[in-house]
Amino acid sequence: MNLLITNIGQLITVASNGAAVKTGADMQDIGVIENATVRIIDGNIERIGPSGVLSRETGDTIDTLDADGRIAVPGFVDAHTHACFVDGRHHEFALRSRGASDQEIDDQEGGILSTVKSVRSTTRKDLKRATDRHLDAMLRHGTTTVEIKTGYGLNMESEITMLEAIQDVQKEHYVDVVPTFLPAHAVPPEYREDRAGYIRSITEKMIPYVGKRKLARYCDVVCERGFFSVEETREILTVAKNHGMQMKIHAEKLTNTGGTELGVELNAVSVDHLEHVSERGIKALQSSRTIAVLLPGVSFFLNRSYAPARALIDAGIPVALASDFNPDSCMSFSMPLMMTIACTHMRMTPEEAITASTLNAAAAIGVSDRLGSIEVGKKADIIILDIPHYLYISYFFGVNHVWRVIKNGTILEF
Repeated sequence: MNLLITNIGQLITVASNGAAVKTGADMQDIGVIENATVRIIDGNIERIGPSGVLSRETGDTIDTLDADGRIAVPGFVDAHTHACFVDGRHHEFALRSRGASDQEIDDQEGGILSTVKSVRSTTRKDLKRATDRHLDAMLRHGTTTVEIKTGYGLNMESEITMLEAIQDVQKEHYVDVVPTFLPAHAVPPEYREDRAGYIRSITEKMIPYVGKRKLARYCDVVCERGFFSVEETREILTVAKNHGMQMKIHAEKLTNTGGTELGVELNAVSVDHLEHVSERGIKALQSSRTIAVLLPGVSFFLNRSYAPARALIDAGIPVALASDFNPDSCMSFSMPLMMTIACTHMRMTPEEAITASTLNAAAAIGVSDRLGSIEVGKKADIIILDIPHYLYISYFFGVNHVWRVIKNGTILEF
């Protein structure tokens, strides 16, 4: 856990100087240091400086890693995933490619309830094993911190099983995991004629149990037409707050519902998606500390509208990127691919995309005080990329450029 990384061609620090997030023009400032060295002691960054200035000191017990001119950036942070699942839905992808609508897929027993069925029949051990595999692959692609949501159980027993599996992963995996409770992902079939009964199950049984056992840091709701209304979302999240959880909202993915304004009203840490956010929603975010988490992979995969990243950034709103890795609408966890799509389809610059995938993403899950940038005192989560310039991260897409992953100061072997 003591390491000296030398001969870094470009060190991208995304230095925040104590700020939790970057906004506006500051998102362009990614803190590039040419020909750099990083000194890591006990898993934390002790010093940063030009090559030739920092070196091994007398009596040091420290390993040396020669980056040989490669690029070093903070480990990517994926602030919105549904990575706890067992079966893919590749058949639905094929149906969609032939022009099938969401309703036609649902009529063939597809959609979210297909995943719910598989998760309900899976053990905690097997859920953990599947999630471990997903995180192994994420780590190889440079993601070192991940938020994972539930939402594929949709009953007390299976939602708790998901949270326990996520906690098992959290304890044992190299990747830092932040758990989010999402019981209001959809209304399960057994409550189709009694949605009020399902909401009571969430607020009177599930949330108090999760809160008492401290199984999740966040509670999330899909605030969307056909899912949960603004009033239902407010009710669920208010109860979650009273039981010690912070709040997140899936907002404006398919239509504009006012979920963004509700997120601001409730002081939610983030509102996620925002493909159909209104001018009113943008103005509400301007007067808040709520972070906009955008999911370009979903729009790309489903061939739907993109969130207005340019308008959000220009309005001074902190923007983060995430993959939304899930079996339905984004079967990719590659943060560099999300960055490429953000640049090509959402008018973000490569620098903004880097900030949004590191520091701002860390802030969206409450860990930017110790992760998301390469700064003295922070944890040494650093990835070294075999590229000649940081612009290649978004420019040279579809390729895994990761040469080494350093997690908590340890060089990982794959």
